[in-house]
Amino acid sequence: MAKVLILVMVVMATALPGRGVLGSGQEEPYRIHTLFSVECQNYFDWQTVGLVHSFKKARQPGPITRLLSCTDDELKSYRGMDLAPTMVVPSMSRHPKTGDWYPAINKPAGIVHWLKHSKDAEKVDWVVILDADMIIRGPIIPWELGAEEGRPVAAYYGYLVGCDNILSKLHTKHPDLCDKVGGLLAMHIDDLRKLAPMWLSKTEEVREDRAHWATNITGDIYGKGWISEMYGYSFGAAEVGLKHKINDNLMIYPGYIPRQGFEPILMHYGLPFTVGNWSFSKLDNHEDGIVYDCGRLFPEPPYPREVKMMEPDPNKRRALFLSIECINTLNEGLLMLHASRGCAKPKWSKYLSFLKSKTFAELTKPKLLKLKSLQAEKTVEQKLTDESGRTYPKIHTIFSTECTPYFDWQTVGFVHSFHLSGQPGNITRLLSCTDKDLKKYTGHDLAPTHYVPSMSRHPLTGDWYPAINKPAAVLHWLNHANTDAEFIVILDADMILRGPITPWEFNAARGRPVSTPYDYLIGCDNVLAKLHTRHPDACDKVGGVIIMHIDDLRQFAMLWLHKTEEVRADKAHYATNITGDIYESGWISEMYGYSFGAAELQLRHLISSKILIYPGYVPETGVKYRVFHYGLEFKVGNWSFDKAKYRDSDVVNKCWAKFPDPPDPSTLDQTDENLLQRDLLSIECARTLNEALRLHHVRRNCPNPSSLEEAAISRKLGRYDRSYAAKSNPTPTSVSKESSKGATADANSSTLRLWVVALWIFFGLGFLTVASVLLSGRKAKKTKGKSYRSKRRLSHSGLMDERY
Repeated sequence: MAKVLILVMVVMATALPGRGVLGSGQEEPYRIHTLFSVECQNYFDWQTVGLVHSFKKARQPGPITRLLSCTDDELKSYRGMDLAPTMVVPSMSRHPKTGDWYPAINKPAGIVHWLKHSKDAEKVDWVVILDADMIIRGPIIPWELGAEEGRPVAAYYGYLVGCDNILSKLHTKHPDLCDKVGGLLAMHIDDLRKLAPMWLSKTEEVREDRAHWATNITGDIYGKGWISEMYGYSFGAAEVGLKHKINDNLMIYPGYIPRQGFEPILMHYGLPFTVGNWSFSKLDNHEDGIVYDCGRLFPEPPYPREVKMMEPDPNKRRALFLSIECINTLNEGLLMLHASRGCAKPKWSKYLSFLKSKTFAELTKPKLLKLKSLQAEKTVEQKLTDESGRTYPKIHTIFSTECTPYFDWQTVGFVHSFHLSGQPGNITRLLSCTDKDLKKYTGHDLAPTHYVPSMSRHPLTGDWYPAINKPAAVLHWLNHANTDAEFIVILDADMILRGPITPWEFNAARGRPVSTPYDYLIGCDNVLAKLHTRHPDACDKVGGVIIMHIDDLRQFAMLWLHKTEEVRADKAHYATNITGDIYESGWISEMYGYSFGAAELQLRHLISSKILIYPGYVPETGVKYRVFHYGLEFKVGNWSFDKAKYRDSDVVNKCWAKFPDPPDPSTLDQTDENLLQRDLLSIECARTLNEALRLHHVRRNCPNPSSLEEAAISRKLGRYDRSYAAKSNPTPTSVSKESSKGATADANSSTLRLWVVALWIFFGLGFLTVASVLLSGRKAKKTKGKSYRSKRRLSHSGLMDERY
């Protein structure tokens, strides 16, 4: 009997949730506690209902605690104490010392308070920290996610660009340990005890650092310091030496399309999302007291069968199912809460019947982790969050170049402007090079780079057409790079960014790319389009700036390349009246390849003329253009710039080389406002290029220009140090027209001086010669007399000798 009892106890022990044995032989810890932070507001109350209901529905192991930050006055009138197991913590929304209003600080402050005052904190091994606006779909078990002591697991928050710049260097001694993470946090209790005080301290520190709130430093598009708490976490974790396992497969925003093969176990409804004509945004319900209104639910979304009918694409359909699951789970939680509060039974409705059905129960049963979803520490791209907590799609910016000095100086200007513009996400240069060119190429450090085999010389036809590298490089990048960005922004190297180019501002969407007008592509309207696409009516005259959903780009890239090859081979239709190419050389075949490829997929563009401007063009009043495209020559008075004239100029590798300085704005004619604004933009473009080059030379540790001037003076004075010349050629080099003219003028002046000197020397020598001749004549007479007398004496003496 005793043996039977022991056997039963063993079976029961192994059946306990969360128990088991790790591969290493250690018994798994099983005590988990879930935490989330809120304030005393209706807005957080309905979120609390959704999270706690989904917590139970997903069978998340261990207890859950709501950290409720309230002032004493708020607490007196608060009605929601029964909504969740709660620990009331002192509110720090208004900082007790500085008076700063920053409610987000309540999260680390609440956790510090819980660790110090809660008895639950004394009997837990693992902690899962979530946000209130989340729906749990399946158990979140830290060790199953791969968490270890010293290695927490977290979701990726790529918009925390401060981890890569001066912000992290200012606020942590270990900037190399700074991880861009947040949202879902799973860590060992000992790690949390070390981290929490530092999390709070660093949040206060970053919040007070107003000098570095700028968008280009923090990634906060409003520059308000609203995401200081997120940086407080990342910097605090770096400070105590915690390096995260970053997993971007566990959490999804409703409205996003899940990646194939991944099953998210957490939904974060921080963004508005739509299903057909129905939509939901948490911010629309900021003051909503729906928790306390018996029988009231959020508007019902479409039913699953309706979703099946409205969306044939299985991936998009799966995203819509997640969206309706999110709001249905929220409504189910509200329905159950109202019943527990003694509300009258609501009237029967089709929707209520659905929420109580076995079908809905089956659809929302706990989701278990799939092995593929546990792949952590992937390279993922940026999510951008504004100060209201709204999260935007991830973006990646790419541009295509070749291994030449011409593209190198363009790259320097482009990358410099990218960092100034506040453009979210990462940037990648697609560098097309032959193996031979790559061996001697020196510009690897100019930009984050993806290397691409060159197609300038077509491998099959032998056609020399470097423009084909653009679609070929994009296709290569898609096939070989690991990106999780949802939208790709494709630009040209000869561009200067002035502000962010984002899909949400210009309304780009899946199936609806955004671009700028290229009206000269007249082939969209004539026989060329009819020859090269089955849908000539869908041909858009666009180019320059492209904002496209990653799914569209994956379908489109191959067609872009194929159609470029096709148009390039169609030499019979190179004529200007067909293509618009004034040189009739087929040089714009790649542009037609883009338009015809998009037409083939019937991708119709939103065309905006307010994104891009060519320097030298008169701007539209009130438009804040986001990018300069300096593909054409532009002028301001007698000054001009034409990129084509610097095709072979190596201004990147010659210290302090730059382009002609444009005129000072104060010298411009103020009488015509349109022309004034045109010239100011042109000056801005040129100045940005030169400033980019100056900073590049500084980074390359070029010698101080003043020391170079001294060396130049020494050469003029004949004190030139040849050993210095043998080591380097540090003389400032300018490729500008002005400097060329100056050099010519100097040469002419030097030549004139040489002629003058030569003439003086000639006349001087002539005078000396004449004087010498005259003096020689007088001396000759004297010498002749003496010599004659001497000869006579000698000859007389000789005769006498002979005689004697």
